[in-house]
Amino acid sequence: MSIDLTFPVAPFGLEPLRSFTLDLVEGAEGLFTLVGSGTTTAGVDAPRLYLLDAAVHLPDYAPLLSDEQADVIGLVRAEDAMLLVVANPDAAGTTVNLLAPVVVNARTGVGAQFILEDQDLPLRAELARS
Repeated sequence: MSIDLTFPVAPFGLEPLRSFTLDLVEGAEGLFTLVGSGTTTAGVDAPRLYLLDAAVHLPDYAPLLSDEQADVIGLVRAEDAMLLVVANPDAAGTTVNLLAPVVVNARTGVGAQFILEDQDLPLRAELARS
């Protein structure tokens, strides 16, 4: 599965890119790569982030978006939101950023990474191993 996404504002660390492909990692339920579109040159890989589907891996995670944030991606109904968190794998384990999720309007393919204000959420939450 591969989905083309557009971001009105580039995700953190991937500036100035605004066009991406969200690819499901084969054999890993709810794990995606967000890859910058049209950015490979002379053997250099396109910038990418690993994203986890919060509905699959963090079913109790329910951040609140402001009306302004929802407007940025044209989100009218909560059920149209695909909630993803940035995953940071390393030798000690994997952490996820719960303070700055990537939210995608599943109807339109418009997404954004939002910093959640006034919510007590960690930047590096340890992902429980199953």
